[in-house]
This record gives sequence, structure tokens and C-alpha cells, in this order.
Amino acid sequence: MSSRSKSNLYLGFCCLGFSLLLLFVWIPLDTETGWIEKVRRQITIGDSLAPSVAALFLLVGGAILTLIERKAPGQPKLTGANMRFIGSVLLILFFSLTIMRYCGPLAVAITSAFTGDELEYRLLRDTAPWKYIGYICGGIVLIAGLIALIEGRMTGRAVLISALAVLVLIAIYDLPFDDLLLPPNGDV
Repeated sequence: MSSRSKSNLYLGFCCLGFSLLLLFVWIPLDTETGWIEKVRRQITIGDSLAPSVAALFLLVGGAILTLIERKAPGQPKLTGANMRFIGSVLLILFFSLTIMRYCGPLAVAITSAFTGDELEYRLLRDTAPWKYIGYICGGIVLIAGLIALIEGRMTGRAVLISALAVLVLIAIYDLPFDDLLLPPNGDV
């Protein structure tokens, strides 16, 4: 095993240990609420949800790094194809986040122009259907774009899977919480 593989293996073990320390010691001692809080029949996100999710990502990353380094005979090389793939992923992310950010306000502006009403997105960003427009459009572009990149072509199946995935995310993150704004509505 090369010194680089050993370094990556040690890094993976450190990530595993640190994430377990975060999940079972630091976060429970540092936060007053759990992942989800229910106060007077209103469900809100607890103080420990976001750091716990971050610690879980760190745990998964450390586990993947540890497993890969234990099984890999050689070190993977970074090629031009790898760089093009990374660039394509970044381009899809940028394009979909731009759509997510501006699609809702654009829809309100178009509706306002056609109806003659003076609508402002900032006031409508927590009401249906306005709060879902950017999230749905940007989410579908993101997921369908990544699927198309992997498969090498855009298919109706990819768009359908993307739409279903976005609807499931809305059901998980928006419907149970009254005070949660889907991205990008908290920033608009």
C-alpha cells in the first residue's frame, strides 16, 4: 500500500471517528432540541437536524473513502475525461440553481403583467403555487440533467424520475413544516 493510500485510509478513519463524535457526543451536548420539535401541534426543525445531517454526510464520506482505499490496488488518476465530467456537473448545478432562483420571481412578474395586479414575489414566496415554481423547475433540471449526463442522452424517463423525486422532496421537507421555506425562497 502506497503512502498516499495510507494517508487516505487514515483520513477516512479520522472522518469516521469525528462524525461519530459529532453525532453521539458533541451535537447532543450542544443543542437543546432534537431533530424535529413539536410545540403546540406545530412541527418545526430542531437545532440538531442540520449538524446531524452534516455529520451523517461526513460519516458516509469517511466510510466510502475507507472502503475504496482498502480495496484499491493503485491510485486513481485524474484525466481530461474526469475534468470534463466535473465541469459538466458544475455547469448543470449552476444552470439549475439559476433557474431555481429566478423562475419564481419571473413567473410572478409575468402573471402581474398579464393580470394588471401589483404582485411582489417576496410577499408570495411562502404561498402555493409560487413557493414551488422555482424549486420544481430547478430541481427537475438538476436531476434530469445529471441523469442525462450519466446516460449520455435525455429521456422522458429521466424527466419523470426527476419530477417524482422533486415531489417527494417537497412532501418530506415542505408539507410537514409550517415555517420552512424551500430553496431559494429563504434568500429572495
